[in-house]
Amino acid sequence: MRYSERDEWLEADGLGGFASGTAAGARTRRYHALLLTATTPPTGRMVLVNGFDAWFENAAGSAALTSQRYEPGVVHPDGATRIMEFSVDPWPRWTFSLADGTTIEHEIVARHGAPVVALSWRVLNSSRGTLSVRPFFSGRDYHSLHRENGAFRFAPEKRAAGGLVWRPYDGVPSIHVATSGQYHHQPDWYRNFRYEAERDRGLDYIEDLAAPGTFNFGLDTCDAALIFSTEPLAETDAVAALTEIRAAELKRRTSFASPLHRAADAYLVKRGAGQTIIAGYPWFADWGRDTFIALRGVCLAADRIDEARNILLEWSRAISEGMLPNRFADRGEQPEFNAVDASLWFIVAVYDLLDAAARCGTDVPEEDRRALEDAVDRILAGYARGTRFGIRADEDGLLAAGVPGVQLTWMDAKVGDHVITARIGKPVEVQALWLNALWLASRRSPRWREPFDRGRAAFEAKFWNESAECLHDVVDVDHQPGKVDSSLRPNQVLALGGLPLVLVDETRARRALRVIEARLLTPAGLRSLASHEPGYMGHYAGGVAARDGGYHQGTVWPWLLTAFVEAWVRSRGRTLTAIADARARFLAPLLEHLGEAGLGHVSEIADGDAPHRPNGCPFQAWSVGEALRLERIVLALPARSNRGRRSASKSAEGAAHEMGV
Repeated sequence: MRYSERDEWLEADGLGGFASGTAAGARTRRYHALLLTATTPPTGRMVLVNGFDAWFENAAGSAALTSQRYEPGVVHPDGATRIMEFSVDPWPRWTFSLADGTTIEHEIVARHGAPVVALSWRVLNSSRGTLSVRPFFSGRDYHSLHRENGAFRFAPEKRAAGGLVWRPYDGVPSIHVATSGQYHHQPDWYRNFRYEAERDRGLDYIEDLAAPGTFNFGLDTCDAALIFSTEPLAETDAVAALTEIRAAELKRRTSFASPLHRAADAYLVKRGAGQTIIAGYPWFADWGRDTFIALRGVCLAADRIDEARNILLEWSRAISEGMLPNRFADRGEQPEFNAVDASLWFIVAVYDLLDAAARCGTDVPEEDRRALEDAVDRILAGYARGTRFGIRADEDGLLAAGVPGVQLTWMDAKVGDHVITARIGKPVEVQALWLNALWLASRRSPRWREPFDRGRAAFEAKFWNESAECLHDVVDVDHQPGKVDSSLRPNQVLALGGLPLVLVDETRARRALRVIEARLLTPAGLRSLASHEPGYMGHYAGGVAARDGGYHQGTVWPWLLTAFVEAWVRSRGRTLTAIADARARFLAPLLEHLGEAGLGHVSEIADGDAPHRPNGCPFQAWSVGEALRLERIVLALPARSNRGRRSASKSAEGAAHEMGV
């Protein structure tokens, strides 16, 4: 199968660093690199080795095995034309076919748990010749670009064992190289690399890279090995090191239950002495909201109970005034607490953890359970009495939130000082999360029962929109009682059955789901705004302002599909027929996306208009996590996934009794 520059591969190292690029070879993003390391895992990311040129010479002549794009759009050399096959399983592998019949295989594999990436080449037939590889270095923050300058240190240090070390700039990690070839020092600058994806995003897109020299290999049936690391390699022989890396990674990668499980593993990374979840590659770090949503699939649907517990315990230590941070800054600045829903998603994740542990027969240590339950109580108490940004439990029991100029819900795009979807007041998904959190906590502590009952009654009275046959998106808009925003958005799926507790009766749920299916559903997920609504944007494109302006104005979000399908199946009684129907209608089209854009993964977003082209971040944690949860939990056989969830149409007392509380 032939892939293009829009198809991208990812090799994550489990520390926040990664290697990435395109199937066609030419780099299109500032983030495409071979050695991109997290200096303070999972943040402090720096690009050290950006890419390389490679060519093969024999009696028939010289043939390029790589392609680069230079300003003003010139592609050189022509290595991409020789790609015969490409695969990402178990790691990126290219097969090149040369005019004289020579076939060369090239592989790239990152070592999990270490800042190491190994490159190899081998001839697959009896041809012989010389392979030359010229790497391109920088030494920059991964969001930045590099330009020619006089400070770059081209000369390497030679190690006794035959390795080389480059120290490109002060304060930048060293580049350790092990190779089975011979290095020839030929310092030069390669100028004006052009990154098409950055240009399309309205960002700076031209870069200069340093090319210290060339590695030459006598290529026959043996591997040519070239290994880059920020640390000295334990194995000094490059071929032996390559063999060890391949064997370890093959064993690790084949241990996962499915390719989707393996994709999910890429987002679990180290933070300090613990772990966290990267929101997406290549440009996101770990975000609170994304972590707690993704964790339900990345960890719990994969039965990774210990990792989920450790992540939630780590985050629980960051609670402030009832809130969890939505983002830890890359460079040590103060955490950002601008999310009303992140803390509530944490509570849902805590109870999903306890539920999954019971399902798997895994004990949660009593000390950890108490710590998590205490964190739940601190969040609910903080919200009940009031906290930042006008977040407070109102007299009706619902959760009010929002002040001008601050984006608090997951629809958080902002252009300059203008918040695109402010949603100040009582957003529907925030109420669903709030009432679910109260209900889940009330099973353990009766103190949360009365606020839950009061809030649920207010929800039933205020949110149903009979004329539209669905729920309002926001009520008491701008904190004005009775003012509603009835824009048709997907947020209501969390109240219709996409969370543990359904907040509307079955008849209304089915009516609303029919509207959502007709107006918002696409094969890639749910539109963030129906196409008939004012302000709808069917394509996510243009510069920063244009893209942010359309981020939640029709753009499709795959992560929402799972909540929709969960509600859809539950409204039909979770019968085998309903599950089989949902697998064919909703899951199968989503899984087809694994073969495009971020290969083996699910993209952050897609265009609202057909053909719903994947867009945004090509490797997104909550998209992958929710796809895994959809397949393994939501659409599992009833005997496996009947998790004791009950509809709000039953009394709280009855539901608690049925769940053994």
